[in-house]
Amino acid sequence: MRIMVQKFGGTSMATSEAREQVIGHIQRELERGYRLVVVVSAMGRKGDPYATDTLLDLIEKNGNALPTRERDLLMCCGEIISATTLCSLLEARSITASVLTGAQAGFKTDDTYGNARILDVVPSRILDDLEHKDVVIVTGFQGQSASGEFTTLGRGGSDTSATALGAALHAEMVDIYTDVNGILTADPRIVQDAKPLAYVSYTEICNMAHQGAKVIHPRAVEIAMQAGVPIRVRSTFSDSEGTLVANPEGFKDVQTGMIDRLVTGIAYVGNVTQITVESDERRHHLQLQVFKTMAEHGISVDFINVTPSGVVYTVFDDQAERAAAELEKLGLLPKMLKGCAKVSVIGGGINGVPGIMAKIVEALTEHDIQILQSADSNTTIWVLVNKEDMVPALRALHTKFELHM
Repeated sequence: MRIMVQKFGGTSMATSEAREQVIGHIQRELERGYRLVVVVSAMGRKGDPYATDTLLDLIEKNGNALPTRERDLLMCCGEIISATTLCSLLEARSITASVLTGAQAGFKTDDTYGNARILDVVPSRILDDLEHKDVVIVTGFQGQSASGEFTTLGRGGSDTSATALGAALHAEMVDIYTDVNGILTADPRIVQDAKPLAYVSYTEICNMAHQGAKVIHPRAVEIAMQAGVPIRVRSTFSDSEGTLVANPEGFKDVQTGMIDRLVTGIAYVGNVTQITVESDERRHHLQLQVFKTMAEHGISVDFINVTPSGVVYTVFDDQAERAAAELEKLGLLPKMLKGCAKVSVIGGGINGVPGIMAKIVEALTEHDIQILQSADSNTTIWVLVNKEDMVPALRALHTKFELHM
């Protein structure tokens, strides 16, 4: 049995016209001989009747006191509506289909409501249905705890559902359909000459997703990478092949230059605050005090530089005041620089190549952009800049590394 997993997001299911496009993609793959597992998100986005954020608005307008267990019950409703609607449309076209919730599809999770982790996927019921159905539709974003409770997987959970099913079913491909035509070298709303990428490695797209690119959730990519299941990021509104995500050795008929490229894309995260904590006395365990306090109060830290006399790191703007207050309780004197942005240069080819940082500094210096902090890994170099410099920094780096070519 040749199995393909297709995932359709909220915009793909939002209107009757979009749903017709979805049916077209399903029919095409059926004609190619695949049995299909189709993962769907709730219809539309905030403001649309059945979108997840719209359902949550009902709670906020009525006291916002719903317990987390019951909140997950509510959030499962949007995907069920979306899945049954699609099933009806397929059956009307003589395409046999069934609908399974996340629990029925075999998703076993922990009991962390709102952000559950997948512990196992047992897709036996899906395989049974595929013996006599053309399509099995699975509600994305949800699973079931060991005690039988509905759970949801957090933001990007439908992407994660799709790749987890791809891994469990040994699917030939997982197609993630969105409202953009694949993965681009930068955010096209900011960099007008951003180009679509035909091929991206798992590692590159993981880094792009972690650094602000929102085309696919990084947890979904990590699952596919571990299982070796290729992903395509495609547009619902086009027949284009989109972007293939796989290990580089899995790319076929690719020009050498595409595999040997130094930089794949530029990403960004805005609205961050830089916090500096120093001690002239080189206080013993200063670093431990700082990061243990952040962890105890649920404050996420990033962009960390540690020196013998102190630490520099970033938090999101909305957590900055709370972070500073907790540090002051320890007798520390944190310095805060609000209104920053992290800009990332990402590429599987940058490791060990001389001159990459020099080009970054040159590009930013040419536009009089100050670098506040920097760090690097095997595939990514990060620079912190003032938020007002974020857009010109993205454009300058995109041009410097000739990603528009």
